Amino acid sequence: MTTPPTTGGPSGSSRTVPPRPGHPPRPEQPPRPVAAEYPGPYQPGDGLSWLPFRPTIRIRLTLLYGGMFLMAGVVLLMLMYFVVRNAFQNTALPQISIDSGITARINGQVVSGDQFNQALQITQANRAHNELDTLLRQALTVLVILAVIAFAAGYAMAGRVLRPLGRITRTAREVAGSDMHRRIELEGPDDELKELADTFDDMLDRLDRSFDSQRKFVANASHELRTPLAINRTLLEVQLSDPNASPDLQQLGKTLLATNERSEQLVEGLLLLARSDNELVDRRPVELSEVALRAVEQTRTEAANREVEIRSELHQVAVSGNGVLLERIALNLLQNAVRYNVAGGWVQITTAPRPGGFGELVVSNTGPVVPGYELEHIFEPFRRVKGADRTRSDKGVGLGLSIVRSVVRAHGGSIEAVPRPGGGLTMRVRIPGS
Repeated sequence: MTTPPTTGGPSGSSRTVPPRPGHPPRPEQPPRPVAAEYPGPYQPGDGLSWLPFRPTIRIRLTLLYGGMFLMAGVVLLMLMYFVVRNAFQNTALPQISIDSGITARINGQVVSGDQFNQALQITQANRAHNELDTLLRQALTVLVILAVIAFAAGYAMAGRVLRPLGRITRTAREVAGSDMHRRIELEGPDDELKELADTFDDMLDRLDRSFDSQRKFVANASHELRTPLAINRTLLEVQLSDPNASPDLQQLGKTLLATNERSEQLVEGLLLLARSDNELVDRRPVELSEVALRAVEQTRTEAANREVEIRSELHQVAVSGNGVLLERIALNLLQNAVRYNVAGGWVQITTAPRPGGFGELVVSNTGPVVPGYELEHIFEPFRRVKGADRTRSDKGVGLGLSIVRSVVRAHGGSIEAVPRPGGGLTMRVRIPGS
């Protein structure tokens, strides 16, 4: 905290002069609520977290039906009890009495007339009280039995009402597995559930048309974009093979050929990224070690040119998926590990089975230190680690890891990037087994 400056006044006394603020004062922010005061966003089932089972809609409807019946039964029982009690109190019973001068016998005991009259009144009151207690016990027993029946009937009724919703859910799961041709086609009365099913079918029709249009676009773009680039490459190679070409023309041709090669890599990466976004439908058993071995053979020449050693420890493990796309995962990871390495470094690739029926592919490499905050964006398209030369075409176009993540998701697997303490990364890919 700084001390305000002081200036002398005309009388020689000092007065405090507040400093001029360089910018308008910021409004005070309200204190952030702590966890005890602010429980956070609502999560499904928060209101019924005390239940020992999952609070599904069917369970909630059952509790609602049974609870309403139970409440109505309790209210009806209380009203009936009060009505019967008032009836006993207001019913005019015959007044039986004996004169005080006359004696009587109760259970063999001689009593006076007043004592007899008092005993008669007590007997009538006890009899009415006992009848009310019997009525209450029997009514409670019947209410409990009917409540159990009501909960069972409510559970069955809720299941019947929610049956169309279960059909919608199953269809949505099948559609999530890339079976876009599935439709609900719900039959029945024209109610809210049928309206929901019809709306869902309309949405699936639009999505199916959209995905079909995307597939056609990718196929057409694959041909239209590759053809001119291939023609350009051929023309440049023919020109470079001319022995009479000047050195300047040779240099220009090499530069244009490198640029054309980079464009081809970019087009191939974008098309593969577009094709691998959807989950695979046709899956076959694939030996992960063979996929990794083919990727190693394709990368060995480039690794030797960069003075990078490739180590492999491949154990047999079968996974479910597409062999070509799985080979692309291993190849992209190896190429990325070789290109972002140092001279004299190494790359190690490992395949092994893991608990839960998964197959694991691990690629580790030496190289520059990767900051932890860079790992959040390392799988995004066209993102590179800071410090990488973006003008060089020999390090790719920034789509390798994006393609890897897209293909891994299409196989229902997971990928994890962990920085090594001495520099480089460890990429860990897990694919469901066959």
